[in-house]
Amino acid sequence: MNTHSERARQWVHVGSGAFAFLLRGLTWWEGAALAAFALAFNALVLPRVGGRRLYRPVDRARGFPLGILLYPLAVLLLILIFSSRLDIAAAAWGILAFGDGAATLVGQRVGGRRWPWNHDKTIGGSAAFVLCASAGGILLAWWTRPNVAPPPSFWFVLLAPIAAAFAAGAVETVPVRLDDNISVPAAAAAVLWLASLMTTDAVQGNLAAVVRAVPLALVVNAAVAWAGYRARSVSVSGAVGGALVGVIIYAGAGVAAWALLLLAFILASVTSRLGLTRKMLLGIAEERGGRRGAGNAFANCGVASLAAIAYVTTPYAAAAMLALVTALTAGGSDTVASEIGKAWGRSTFLVTSMGRVKPGTPGAMSLEGTAAGVIAALTLAVISAAFGLIAANLILAVVAGATIGALVESALGATLEEPGILNNDMLNFINTGVAAVVAIAIA
Repeated sequence: MNTHSERARQWVHVGSGAFAFLLRGLTWWEGAALAAFALAFNALVLPRVGGRRLYRPVDRARGFPLGILLYPLAVLLLILIFSSRLDIAAAAWGILAFGDGAATLVGQRVGGRRWPWNHDKTIGGSAAFVLCASAGGILLAWWTRPNVAPPPSFWFVLLAPIAAAFAAGAVETVPVRLDDNISVPAAAAAVLWLASLMTTDAVQGNLAAVVRAVPLALVVNAAVAWAGYRARSVSVSGAVGGALVGVIIYAGAGVAAWALLLLAFILASVTSRLGLTRKMLLGIAEERGGRRGAGNAFANCGVASLAAIAYVTTPYAAAAMLALVTALTAGGSDTVASEIGKAWGRSTFLVTSMGRVKPGTPGAMSLEGTAAGVIAALTLAVISAAFGLIAANLILAVVAGATIGALVESALGATLEEPGILNNDMLNFINTGVAAVVAIAIA
């Protein structure tokens, strides 16, 4: 890679964030028009006025600079999606511009230790990402605050961009080929949106109960994590990650929600060990002997954890609980479908082409696995209703959400997992997120 060209590219990346300050005085459609103009300019004009020196080798090979086009496209989507909250669009833009640019510039100049799961990313670069992204997000959230009616609280302006910067920084270290111009603003905007739903009344009304639940949540989840590790169901990182998820769900959404989490985990662990001999012979058995790592915990339960936080911090407790139940159901039932399909699937096909493929192919589905997944989803949904987590008339919404989420995951897996654009953990997270959204839309 041409280092000088990459540095120039990143400085342009950072400098482009200055245009986010315009959102203070623009309507959403004016901002969208400028972003669309920037997209057209980068596609048609920039290559003719010296912009080709910003191309990476892969850009020259394909004939166009993907990242340079995705940047204004991401800004355009932020403005369109958050047309009534341009402060969220501006803060996410700032996190993308200042955080992502700083991570590359500092990582190249300082170097240092690298993340165990991604040797292309340095810890110093990630620290620079969080610091610069937090500062840029706070500044732009504050600057565009007068353009929002009613203006968001100063607590939102100060704290939400920091939380969003940490989330986006974590996503930026995931070792996939998905462009950071998509993953970083998506993660930041999701956290900012969740924070925008939080109210002081909801937090104050639930704070005492959450504080009382934390000590027991820590004890119970530490014991379950230790038992899971001893049973070889989780690795060390999986035990720690699973315990963290468990504490959040236990303290936020209650014992019944945590019991559903435990049932979904047990179901996934048991089915992972079914037909293990055949899976090993075919080379499609779970890594680490079926032990789940921290990535598995956050991928399958990350959406449920966010829903648990929303349950006690927003006025939308019912919707948050439905999202939590559906996300856990989708994660558990998808694992059942995958593992049963690997163990006993006779005819495995891709949902995108309906063509037959080998078991274990990314995005592959089987009739046996799909049927098992639907049965598992129905079982978990009925149990959720029996626990009092959801009303009985929402059982089908949960099953429909889990089924549609699995189909979306299979379609994305068939097209984006093989080239390394998404990995299995990201697909699982998308599956649970889609499932939750679909269930809420149906309800």
